[in-house]
Amino acid sequence: MSNIVVIAHRPNYTIRMQRLQAFKYELMPTGEQQRDMRRFAGSCRFVFNRALALQKERHERGEKKLGYAALCKLLTAWRNSAETAWLADAPVHPLQQTLKDLERAYANFFAKRADFPRFKKRGLHDSFRYPDPKQIRLDQGNSRIFLPKLGWVRYRNSRQVLGAVKNVTVSQSCGKWFVSIQTEREVQDPVPTATSAVGIDMGVARFATLSDGTFHAPLNSFKRHADRLRKAQQAMSRKVEFSNNWKKAKARVQRIHARIGNVRRDFLHKASTAISKNHAMVCIEDLQVRNMSRSAAGTTEQPGRNVRAKSGLNRAILDQGWHEFRRQLQYKLAWNGGILITVPPQGTSRTCPCCGHASADNRRTQARFRCVACGFEENADVVGAINILRAGHARCACEVSDAEGSPAAGTHRSDSLRHTAMSAVGISVL
Repeated sequence: MSNIVVIAHRPNYTIRMQRLQAFKYELMPTGEQQRDMRRFAGSCRFVFNRALALQKERHERGEKKLGYAALCKLLTAWRNSAETAWLADAPVHPLQQTLKDLERAYANFFAKRADFPRFKKRGLHDSFRYPDPKQIRLDQGNSRIFLPKLGWVRYRNSRQVLGAVKNVTVSQSCGKWFVSIQTEREVQDPVPTATSAVGIDMGVARFATLSDGTFHAPLNSFKRHADRLRKAQQAMSRKVEFSNNWKKAKARVQRIHARIGNVRRDFLHKASTAISKNHAMVCIEDLQVRNMSRSAAGTTEQPGRNVRAKSGLNRAILDQGWHEFRRQLQYKLAWNGGILITVPPQGTSRTCPCCGHASADNRRTQARFRCVACGFEENADVVGAINILRAGHARCACEVSDAEGSPAAGTHRSDSLRHTAMSAVGISVL
């Protein structure tokens, strides 16, 4: 997510990088500001749904979909119409940004990166974005931010905002409002202070096992709060829907879900920060979490087997947050000058690291690995992490040889990527 700009100096040269980073804070709005933010989010949701419905109608008639410029003209007509005159009360730039989001959703669908755009639902991911930084003023000394048609809004200033403000997103989650300030700043090309490489085997019994023998125990955030959540959901189901007591019970359920997510994210940030600071190259499995956590219920004609056990395993897998952990590792290693390499997971838990014999008999139990050929015995997760590290070194060596080849031999790589890959090959193995 960062753009690299090379600035030449004679006789040496310096590589600088444009870093995009977001800073999220909890807002402390007044009652009137909360009502305005709900109205603005509702206006953006209405514009998105109306534009999406219009695009679907044109598609059913065999007509070409409208572009962003044509939708902006319709937005102006909607704001001036008597039926939807209330759209004029909302700032126009967030409404236009909503149309940009719809255009991007269509582009992701046609590029097969996402599903077809769906209509937005009230109360689910309510948000709106100010894309123009000229309309935003940030007063960090007084912990407040100025937003068009909202005025000065106070926020909980937990850390300093670094860089120039690019855009601001206001969102609601579990009854609270948050502001996300995206900034851009120029930093020097980081040089890793660590010189070691490590492989990581992800699991449920052990969250992350490293090739040096250490491991991170799982947190199981959802499992810890499962009883509280079950009781809160039962109490909510006994209330009359949309009554005041039902809304209070729903808010209680939302707070528990927010607690589960916050605890999990805190655990993942601490683990990924420790690994990214202590290692310059990290090798990890390219796990397909969606396929691994797919339901085993089957169909009426062909019912699944061990559905209850598979459901518990799926819940445990999703509770770990493997994808979020990988995402955090990727950008934190890039910030620290390291590199993240993903390898296919096939055969990593059944191959002996000593003799190379691969067989399902090498792992008779979930925890222990014993090679039937040479008798090597070790924890199964440690063996998997060692094999992942070796596969990462092999892939890194292939990328370096390809980068050093002629431009016609493959994809053109920048000097920074070649330098990073070549440095990673010389990293010592634990």
